[in-house]
Amino acid sequence: MSGFSRRSFVNSSIASVFAARAAKAAPSDRIRVGLIGCGGISGGDTNAFLAHSETEIAVICDVDDARIAATAGRLEKLSGKSPAAVKDFRRVIERKDIDVCLICTPDHWHAVPTIAAFEAGKDVYVEKPLATTIVEGRAMRDAAARYNRIGQMGTQWRSGEHYREAVEMVQSGRIGKVRQVRCTAYLDWVKDCGNPPDGPAPAGVDYNMWLGPAPARPFNKNRFHFNFRWFWDYAGGLMTDWGVHLINIALWGMGPEWPKSVVSSGGKYVLRDNTETPDTQITVYDFPSYTLIWEHQVGCGLGPDRREHGVFFTGTDATLIVDSTGWEIIAEPKRRTSVVEMKRAALVDEKVRANHAGNFLECVRTRKSPVENLEVGHHVSTVAHLGNIALRSRSRIEWDPKTETVPGNAEANALVTRKYRPPWKLG
Repeated sequence: MSGFSRRSFVNSSIASVFAARAAKAAPSDRIRVGLIGCGGISGGDTNAFLAHSETEIAVICDVDDARIAATAGRLEKLSGKSPAAVKDFRRVIERKDIDVCLICTPDHWHAVPTIAAFEAGKDVYVEKPLATTIVEGRAMRDAAARYNRIGQMGTQWRSGEHYREAVEMVQSGRIGKVRQVRCTAYLDWVKDCGNPPDGPAPAGVDYNMWLGPAPARPFNKNRFHFNFRWFWDYAGGLMTDWGVHLINIALWGMGPEWPKSVVSSGGKYVLRDNTETPDTQITVYDFPSYTLIWEHQVGCGLGPDRREHGVFFTGTDATLIVDSTGWEIIAEPKRRTSVVEMKRAALVDEKVRANHAGNFLECVRTRKSPVENLEVGHHVSTVAHLGNIALRSRSRIEWDPKTETVPGNAEANALVTRKYRPPWKLG
């Protein structure tokens, strides 16, 4: 979504803003951040944090020496300071001078450090999805409440102005009674990544630590770094990678309902590589007051309404479509005399991400609940996980939100949680 020139512009802009504003924050007002995970998403997230003058990235952590070096160099250029660096996340959490942990690890490493940070008195901004399983997400949510800590899930669209406007119009009745919401992602940047053989981990990588609670497996470059998201051991494919963004907006608009049942169909029909998650998937959720449909395809960028992605709220009077470029209201033909058709362009993504970090930082100071607190994050992530559970168990899921189980379905219930590889434990 971003090229080198855009990335360079953003980095230089943030660097100038940070340099100009840093002196305005008194030392007592500083929020010192420990970054856990120096992968691709950490670039956007640290930029977003450094757009706020009170923030300092004091220490960074990764199991890969090369990523530590690259991140340290980039942050020094942005802020004028070189952060400390460690390879074990526990060395970040145990530091008394760290206020906030920013967790940008692969999904299978979200739960353990988040809960440990809460227990140590830190507030946490953790990337989406909340975790790899529903049980992990619940444990993270409960830990935030138990230790009275601030937690925010990194779904930045929740802090986008045009998304908020779209949700408000849906909730106001502007488009009539909404009975169906459709979330779509047709992503041509997801490509076949081949079938490389297993082999040794790169020099400078603590591969055993990278695996952590996941099953022990030989190193394969397709299971590592960016492509981890296409393997069930570490993530949930596009359903949890992009689905959490889009389903988040759908649930925001429609309210805190839980689905009564879920069915899903899909598979690997195009990709011939060694990844596991489906390249094509359709999931239908039966909510008490509406139907939610999720669909994705890879290798093509032309989805419904000629859009790469979008959330379609279908009302009795009009349809509202919202995506990262803005929102649009299209009136039903028989309602065009009374429904005003409108369009609205979006802010740039970097501004939306900075807004989301800013909401979290404000809540760190005020102790108010952020917009994507872990209660909300758990709800959104659970709905996405249920789509994968229905697909993988090849069954119609009847969900009980009170017990967070699938009554009478042992195969589905086994996917609500996962076994941890010793010595790692949840909580």
